[in-house]
Amino acid sequence: MSNLKRSPGNPSPTELVVLRPLWRDGRLSAREVHDATAAQTGWTYSTTRKTLDRMVDKGLLRTEPVHGMKTFIPTRKKVVTLAGLIRNFSRTVLGTDKPLPMATFVNSPLINESELAELEHLLETLSREDEEDHTREAQDRREDA
Repeated sequence: MSNLKRSPGNPSPTELVVLRPLWRDGRLSAREVHDATAAQTGWTYSTTRKTLDRMVDKGLLRTEPVHGMKTFIPTRKKVVTLAGLIRNFSRTVLGTDKPLPMATFVNSPLINESELAELEHLLETLSREDEEDHTREAQDRREDA
């Protein structure tokens, strides 16, 4: 089973805004996250701080003290999070378990070529796991009948 199936839930759109600078920089204080996201969110520092704390509670972030300052670190790699979001979109909106074509993401400033390859691999793995799950469920239904 992939790590994605055991990971915390997918982040909301506003949580994704918070995650972007953390994915880019790896570890940031609440003030640094706020400064990086305030123009897009329009939040006060207090709102940013509460959102970060909720994201820790949800398992999307973890904290580590650095020189006495609380810093925030994503618990999942960017491509794992993106794979979960893409998978959810494919299932709930498009009604398919098949991964989207990678050409969809080629010009995205969010992911580089190596991350794109990793994302493609993750989505293929998830698609195979979904097919295996469906096969197992069909076998279980036949056995129960």
